[in-house]
Amino acid sequence: MTSRFDYFIILAAMRTGSNLLEFNLNALEGVACHGEAFNPHFIGRLKSDNLLGVTLEERDNDPMKLVRAIKSDGGKLNGFRFFQGHDPRVLEPALNDPRCAKIILTRNPLDSYVSLKIARETMQWQLKNVKRRREAQIEFDAQEFERYLDQQQDFQLLLLNALQTTGQTGFYIAYDDLNNLDVLNGLADWLGVNARLSAIDDTIKPQNPEPALSKVTNPEETALALAEVDSFNLHRTPNFEPRRGPAVGNYIAAPDTPLLYLPIRSGIEGPVTQWLADLDKVSTDRLITNQNRKQMRRWLQNQPGHRKFCVLRHPLARAHSAFCSYILSTEPGAYLKIRNMLRNRFKVPIPGQLRPDNYPIDQHYQAFSAFLTFLRQNLAGQTPVRVDGVWASQSQVLDGIASFAIPDLILREEEIKTALPDLARRLGHDAPPSPEQCPSDGPFKLDDIYDAKLEALATEVYQRDYMQFGFGEWKSPTGAA
Repeated sequence: MTSRFDYFIILAAMRTGSNLLEFNLNALEGVACHGEAFNPHFIGRLKSDNLLGVTLEERDNDPMKLVRAIKSDGGKLNGFRFFQGHDPRVLEPALNDPRCAKIILTRNPLDSYVSLKIARETMQWQLKNVKRRREAQIEFDAQEFERYLDQQQDFQLLLLNALQTTGQTGFYIAYDDLNNLDVLNGLADWLGVNARLSAIDDTIKPQNPEPALSKVTNPEETALALAEVDSFNLHRTPNFEPRRGPAVGNYIAAPDTPLLYLPIRSGIEGPVTQWLADLDKVSTDRLITNQNRKQMRRWLQNQPGHRKFCVLRHPLARAHSAFCSYILSTEPGAYLKIRNMLRNRFKVPIPGQLRPDNYPIDQHYQAFSAFLTFLRQNLAGQTPVRVDGVWASQSQVLDGIASFAIPDLILREEEIKTALPDLARRLGHDAPPSPEQCPSDGPFKLDDIYDAKLEALATEVYQRDYMQFGFGEWKSPTGAA
């Protein structure tokens, strides 16, 4: 593939994810991004005074000399990041040059404003090791934010107008897209390079993944100041989880009744699967599953009047199930490599070999608490461990499911004893069975260790699930909590 561009420019503001974008571009063979090449205080990198043979003084005397060096360097497609405040003599020639690729990186301005103030407070501009993360809250200044917002909007209008009047198209990429492998590879395709990323570069971790209002010391004043500006979506929970596919092979259909179960892992797959088998009076191995997309589409087309359903589980109960089944356990199917990493690197206090006499209940409480802390970092993109489907947020899993098969019915675990028989009656069953209660996981029940601290941890981990599905405090099926 031959590129239609000689070089590229990343047009962004500070704290919009430009470092992460640069890392991923540099991971592409044949691409090189040279940092903040026209920062007035350095050239390319902090404390650097030379880039591609051009000195800081030479660049300041003739910025186009460095542009020419970037365009002609080593047969690669080269580029740089450009912020407001960088040398304005470079911007107009780049905008007017159709051989310069314009990558326009954007972020919710409230998030970038708060992140910028936190970085200035902590003096931490990049995070590579989450253990070294510096936390801070800042005071929101309404007038300061209005000035910041005006600057960002003016810059975006300048870029838009330049592209329109010169008949060009930029590649717009949002902060949340930086965790989307398909979008980054789409950018590579647009740039005209042959290389593709096989994974997202995880060198840099999100520094402040919490919602914006939790990062200010005056959230009420902040909300009031911005009450008339709903485009900021103040209560949005940032989502750093990778997009999930629909996992069609996990779908389970009854052999006779036109009913399709769309499982969410670490939910209550066992009781619901058994109920489907009982409904049609067959063994579970007679259920229809492990289908590919073509086979599943054929099933959907051949089952007029079919119904599709999911079952949600309270996030705390689901996390406990995932912990007991995949981390605490050493049985086949458990995640032994991740288990060892959590023991050794994340200090989750579980024994190397689980025995009845070496794992008391207070240790289980501590271990599960530590696992929830790990999940908070994991779902925020701050660990090297994959976000696995057994503990990914249910909202993200449902997004993936809906990309192939939108469920007709989304139930809660506590509803299924009545809701599933009602659904079966609508499909022609006069006396449908009732599903069994989900068996407890691990050596201790959640009832045995539940308290408000665990609930609070789960709420931090699964903010989107609590918000999207209206979960409250966990209630034990036995009434113990």
